[in-house]
Order: sequence, then structure tokens, then C-alpha cells
Amino acid sequence: MRGFASELSRRAHDLGHAALVMLAAVLAALWWWSPLGEAADHPFFDAFTVLSAPHRTDLPIVVLAIDEPSFQELQQPWPFPRQWHAQLIDRLREDGARAVAFDVVFAEPGNEASDRALAEAVARWRRPDGTPTVVLAATRERLDTAQTTLWTEVTPLQRLLDAGAVAGQAGVSPDTDFVVRRAPTAPDSLSAQLAAAQGTPAATADWVRYNGPRGSVDTRSYYQAVTPGLLPPGFFTNKLVLVGRSLRTATELGNSQADMFNSPFAWLDGSDRLLPGVELHAHLVANRLLGNSLRSASPWWALGAGGLLSLLLATLAPRVHPGLVAASTGAAAIAAVGLSYASFSHGGLWWSPTPLLAMLLAAYGVSAVWGFVAARQRARHIRQMFAQYVPPDVVGQLVAHPELMRLGGETRELTVMFTDLANFTGMSERLDPQHTVAVLTEYFNTMTAIVHRHHGTVDKFIGDAVMAFWGAPLPVPDHAHHAVAAAIEMQAAMAALVTRLQAQGLPQIGMRIGIHSGPAVVGNIGSETRFSYTAIGDTVNLAARLEGANKAFGTGILLSASTAALLGEGAPLLRPLADVVVKGKTEAVRVYTPCDDAELVASSTRQLDGAGQPARALDKL
Repeated sequence: MRGFASELSRRAHDLGHAALVMLAAVLAALWWWSPLGEAADHPFFDAFTVLSAPHRTDLPIVVLAIDEPSFQELQQPWPFPRQWHAQLIDRLREDGARAVAFDVVFAEPGNEASDRALAEAVARWRRPDGTPTVVLAATRERLDTAQTTLWTEVTPLQRLLDAGAVAGQAGVSPDTDFVVRRAPTAPDSLSAQLAAAQGTPAATADWVRYNGPRGSVDTRSYYQAVTPGLLPPGFFTNKLVLVGRSLRTATELGNSQADMFNSPFAWLDGSDRLLPGVELHAHLVANRLLGNSLRSASPWWALGAGGLLSLLLATLAPRVHPGLVAASTGAAAIAAVGLSYASFSHGGLWWSPTPLLAMLLAAYGVSAVWGFVAARQRARHIRQMFAQYVPPDVVGQLVAHPELMRLGGETRELTVMFTDLANFTGMSERLDPQHTVAVLTEYFNTMTAIVHRHHGTVDKFIGDAVMAFWGAPLPVPDHAHHAVAAAIEMQAAMAALVTRLQAQGLPQIGMRIGIHSGPAVVGNIGSETRFSYTAIGDTVNLAARLEGANKAFGTGILLSASTAALLGEGAPLLRPLADVVVKGKTEAVRVYTPCDDAELVASSTRQLDGAGQPARALDKL
């Protein structure tokens, strides 16, 4: 019944652990669906982008940047005269460019001459098959009111569209950190319209695959294209050209902040973290030409993998070493990040490792806390179980190193001590039960403290007797020496106790101690319903017999020859008394008692060794 209850308790413990781990994993998955979880994906996306980007592109794409050098060379503030844009269109057409896209919104009419010049330049580059050659930016502006949110479509001038230009949506959707990671979904986006001039279908993409940081696309200043002779003839042949602002100075940035975005490469090059919108569109065009746009993978398989790994962790954690659990969890996390990167860089799929990592971290954290609490409970159980047997420092060692304590039974080399009180029966007849218990309590407290001080283990109290041993549950070097030293101190403490009792008018009592060293089986021994930590075997029996043999010799301490042989330097003088054969044994055992008289010790040794006397039988004691 006890075994069944123990197994039931263990199963309930494991089920509780598994349920808590899986609950933590589910909560982590729900957290990932929140805005906080989405923001946690960004560092992985940016890191993968930096690691996988070629940092250049050899595609026929050129960015004409309306930059600080252009303002300096042309000596003209923004906006530039539209005649200059018309001249640029003519230059590109004559040089054999495939198409041009302006990341500039021509929504408001200028003067008649400039608008007419731009429209005529667009019309001159009009292909009969309708393939776009001039793409002009369109956008949507948001207006928030107290009642509603209004979106206004801002398109190029109708006369420019009538002349043959096509509108391309230039708007993008940056994340909360103002990094554009998601590709535009509109089929008429600026990048889609320009890529159509190369015969590339307007395929949809979910994410932007950046080729590198700012400047990784071939970029020239606007003034170089409109000033004759600065770029060689044929430079734009068969190329797609994008025109837009690319500014760095604080004054100009203030006027064009809406067209600058943070880059995933900002942490790599913080000094140039802003990416112009025109370069962003160049990356989008490159994605379409190369067909390497990033698509989203279903998050469910990552969530499912996280759930399975969490369940595996919940199942194995209570049964394996915590270090192995930590190492396995770390290996699974590294593998998840590696697989996510491989699919990002080589498979064109972006799936965030965040939910899987969050579930693993939550599951491992709960499992670690559960294991810590369980370890504390085991430590408390060990303390409670052994505090009544061994000194506090030994308990501390057992708690810190429970592997040193093998439960069940094992053979150890021990020194065993038995004590008993002489004349205690007569004294107890003169005392009431309460006083008898008080005397025994004082006696046991005194003797237990001495045993513990000498690193011994108090096994049990048998009536007025004490059983103790040295060498378990932890090994004790020089266990025989500690036992004999404890016995001598116990007799000295007993003399003081007897003096106090006689002062109370009580009869004199005495204490007998037997000590023997040898192998014994020690451990938790007993039945399924009741057991105790104890030692059994011939060594224990002989120690008990030697305690009683003190009556025959009138001594207070008897120890065997095996114990005497283990005593090292600094041991007390021992007087040999006799070779005895105790009840149940056939071999003689020489017994000793501590003695301060060196001459008597030497004389007894010569007499016993030279007499050749037969062993003394003590089977009637």
C-alpha cells in the first residue's frame, strides 16, 4: 500500500509539472500574438537581413539621388523646375534606358510651361505596346478627425497620365521602429510598375529582402544626369532608373522626413541608419527582377514544434539531470534559430523563431523553478530525516550531495558503539515516571551532543541504551579514533551527571560502553510501512556484546582489537584485558580499555601475550 501511494504521489507530481509547463508554453504563444511579441520578431529579421545580404546588386538599376551635391551644383532649392525632369526623361530615352520612376509626387500644377514640357517629354517616350516607361509616384494621405479617419488619394496630374505616364503607389508601411520590413501589397505599387518595364510580372511578396545598407544600389547624383558630359553616353542603356530625394543634412531632412526610413542595417552602421525611400523602392524592384522576395511561412508549424518540444521537456525534465535539460533546451533553441535563418537566406521563407523560443524559454523556466522547489523539498526531507541521527554539518553535506547517500542498504566499514546504564532500574524504582523521563532526557541530550561533536551518527535509543556508529551516511576518516575519543568524553560527562544526581539524593549509576569496528550493512532498513536508518550485521552484534562484557571486567569502556588496530597517532593508551569469545562466536577477540598508566599497559600486554591463557568465554553474560 505504501509503495502504491508513493507511486501515485510521484505520478501526480509529474502530471502537475507537465500541466504547469504546458500552460506556460501556451501563455508564451499567446504573448507572441500580441504587439509585444510581434516587436520581438524584428531583431531576428534584421539580423538575418544583415547576415544574408550580398551588400551589392549587379542588376540594371540606377538611383538618381536628389542629394546635397545636386543642390550645390544646380544652385536651385526644392522643388526643381519640371523642365529639368523633362530634360532628364529625354536624356534617358535617348540613352536607351528601359524606364524611369519618379519617387516624387507631381500632384499640384506648376506653371504652364513647365507642366507642358514635362508632359511632352513623357509623350515622346510612349511605347506603342503600352509598356510603362515613365512611372510617377502616387500616395495616400491620412487625415484623422474626432469622428473618423479619412484617406485621400494623391495622384499625378491628369495631363501627365494622359501623356502616357502611369501612377505607382509609393506608400510603404513601416513598423513601430520605422523600419520597412513588409513589402507593399498593391499590384500598382511603384516597384511593380517599374519592374513591368523589364517584363517582370507584378508578383506579390510579403517581406522586403534588402540587398545591403544605404548605397548598395548603384547611385548617382541627379545633377550628373542632367548636366551634359558628366556621365558617358550609353550609361543608362537597358537600365531601370529611379529618381528621388536622398538627403543627409538636418535642414533638408526636416523637409523630407516622411521619405526617410530606418534601416535593418542601423545597428551595423549607426552613423548612416536612415534609408531614402527611393533606395527602398530600388530594393523592391530588385526583389521582383531576381524573384527572391520573401514570403511568410505559416506560424502554426513553429507553434506546433514549440508545443512538442515543451511537452518533451515536461516529460523528461523530472527524470534527467538538470544540466542535460538546460543543454538540450539550448541546443533546441540554437537549432530553431539556425533553421529559421536557413529558410530565410536560402528558401525565401520568413518564419519567426520567436514563438518557439518563447515557448521553450517559458517551459524551461517553469521546469527549472519546479525543479528548484522540488529540490528544496527533498533537501528539507533529508534534513528532517537525518537531523535526528547526525550532526548539522553532516546534514548540510547530505543536502548538498544527496548522491553520497544511497538509500536501501550497502556495506560500509563502520565503528559501532553501544552504551547502557548500570543500576538505572533501581534508580527508576525510586522516581516517578516524569522524573525518570527527565533523567533519561538529560542523559540522551548529553551523550547525543558528544557523539555529534565527534562526527558520529546516533542510530537509536533502546530503553536507557544508545546505539551510534561512525562512517555513515558519510564516510568518516579515522572513524575508530573518533568513536574512542567520544567514549572517553562520554564517560567524563557521565561522571558529572552522576554527581548532580547524587546531590539530589539518588543512588549512583554508571555507564558501560562497547566499541567494535568492521563491515556492516547500513541504510534505510525495515518494512514498506515503517523503516529507519540503521546498521545491521556481526559488527553491530559484537559491539553490543562488548558493552555487556564490561560487567566481567569492571570497566566502563571495552573496545575490540579491530578498533584498536585502526587507531592512529594521538590515540589514548589501551590496556589489553583478555581474549574473549562472546556468545554466538567461535573466534576469540582481544578486548582493550583506555588506561592512563603506561606501566600497567605494558605489564598487561606482556602478561597477556606471554601467559598463553585460553580465551575467556563470555556466553553467560
